[in-house]
Amino acid sequence: MTELGLIEGFYGKQWTWAEREDQARFLKDAGYGFYIYAPKHDEWLRKLWREDYPQAEADALVRLARVSAELGISFGVGFSPFEVYRDFDDGAKAALQRKLEFFDAAGMTELAILFDDMRSDTPRIAETQAEIVTWMAERTKARRIIACPSLYSDDPQLPRIFGAAPRTYLEDLAARLDPAIGLFWTGEEVCSREFSPGHLARVAERMGRKPILWDNYPVNDGPRMSPYLYIRAFTGRPAAIGAHLAAHAVNPALQPTLSRIPMLTLAESYREGDAYEYGAAFQRAATAVMGPELAALVTRHLNVLQDTGLDRLAPDTVQRLRERYAPFADHPAAREILAWLDGAYRPETSETAP
Repeated sequence: MTELGLIEGFYGKQWTWAEREDQARFLKDAGYGFYIYAPKHDEWLRKLWREDYPQAEADALVRLARVSAELGISFGVGFSPFEVYRDFDDGAKAALQRKLEFFDAAGMTELAILFDDMRSDTPRIAETQAEIVTWMAERTKARRIIACPSLYSDDPQLPRIFGAAPRTYLEDLAARLDPAIGLFWTGEEVCSREFSPGHLARVAERMGRKPILWDNYPVNDGPRMSPYLYIRAFTGRPAAIGAHLAAHAVNPALQPTLSRIPMLTLAESYREGDAYEYGAAFQRAATAVMGPELAALVTRHLNVLQDTGLDRLAPDTVQRLRERYAPFADHPAAREILAWLDGAYRPETSETAP
C-alpha cells in the first residue's frame, strides 16, 4: 500500500505535546508510517531558525522523536530557513549545521526542507534552493530528505501572492537535486478537491521522480477554513493514484482527534481500492474514534459542522449545539467541537497553510 504519513503543517492554534504523542500512537494503529512536525507557528523552525530551541521545547521535541521511534514511526521536522537564499554565507551555514546536529542528536529520520510561502521571484531561485538542499543533505543523518518547492501546485494563486518564478522553475530545481531527494506537491490547487493519475504522472515527469503528496485535507487553518470542521471521509483520492506517488502525507485539521476520522478513511480507501465506499467508511471511522453515541450525534450535525460553518450559525443554534455536546465533554472529540463553537480556533493572522 502507498506509504501514508502526517505532516503537521498548519497555521493557527498548535497541538499540545501530549496530543502529538497520542497522535503518534494513533498513526501506528492506523497504518501510517511517518510523522513530520512542521507547525507554521514554531518560530524555531521558521523565522527564528538561527536560534536554538528553548530547553523545554527542545526536550519535548526530543521526547516526541523518541516516542515515535519506539512505536516504529519515522519522525522528523519540516524546516523553513527563512531568507537563507538571500545570503547563503558562512554564518548561515554555521547556523544550519548547528540545527542539523540538534535534529540528528534527537534521532530524527525525516528532514523536510520547506521553501513554501516564500518569495518565488528572486534571481536564480532554483539554483540557490538546490544548493541549499544539497548542502544540508550532505550533512544530515536523516534517512529521507524532502524539499517543498516555492511553487508546489499548479494553483495560479501562488505566483499572484509570492511572485512569479521562471517558467521552468520546477524542472530546474528537480534536475539539480539528487533523485533520491523527495519533492512535495499539493496538486492542481493548494487545497485540491481531487487527484488523478494523469495529473500526477505529468508532475512526476516534470520532477523526474514521483511526488510526495502534501494533501491539504482535512486542514482547516486560516480565516477561510477555520469556521469549518472537515471530518467527512476522503474522496477524490482513488487508490490508483498510489502508483504515481512516492508517499501520501496528510496535513491534518487544527483538531487532532477529529482529524483521525478522515485519516482512517484514507487508509481504508487505499486498502479497498475500487470497493471503497466513502459514506460507510465515514461511519466506521467516526465510530472507531468517538464511539457509537457521539458518532451518531456528529453524523446528524455533519452538514452544520462541515458545510454551514460557524460564521453562519445563529447564536441560539450555537447554544443548542453546546448543550448537545456538553454531556460528552469527557471525550476529546466533543471537547474539540465545543472549543470550535466557542471560537477557540479562529486565526490570529491572515496566514494560510501552503
